[in-house]
Amino acid sequence: MKLELINFPKIDDDRGNLTFIEGGKHIPFNIQRLYWIYDVPGGHTRGGHAYRELEEVIIALSGSFDVVVDNGTETVKYSLNRSYYGLYIPKMAWRQLENFSTNSLCLILASLPYSEEDYILEYNEFKSLLGKPVDNDRGLFTHPFSEI
Repeated sequence: MKLELINFPKIDDDRGNLTFIEGGKHIPFNIQRLYWIYDVPGGHTRGGHAYRELEEVIIALSGSFDVVVDNGTETVKYSLNRSYYGLYIPKMAWRQLENFSTNSLCLILASLPYSEEDYILEYNEFKSLLGKPVDNDRGLFTHPFSEI
């Protein structure tokens, strides 16, 4: 499966809206782990790695941040700022989260339990595993969904 912006069910209500997610139904895997990132100091980034097997859905529950994803050939940037959208990231995709707004809350749904062995922490190793030439030209462009 490819990188995909997922629109979750949203129930509008005068008392407050509700959004829900069911693993295997709204996202393409059963959720094995979830974690969240918060209190990120201004100018700092998170991520900066890829996974050999793990798939993720990243959601901005509150505030906003950018997710930069690199498939070894091209790099795209998604700006997430709505809690009823999630960004599906397949295995073997380099990701970095940046530009966190004040009080932002990032929820990550993962397809596998934590495994240190699944992480690829060096970009050149990532490119090599994909069979791509190792270089530093990562040509960033903004994905059309970044306005959502």
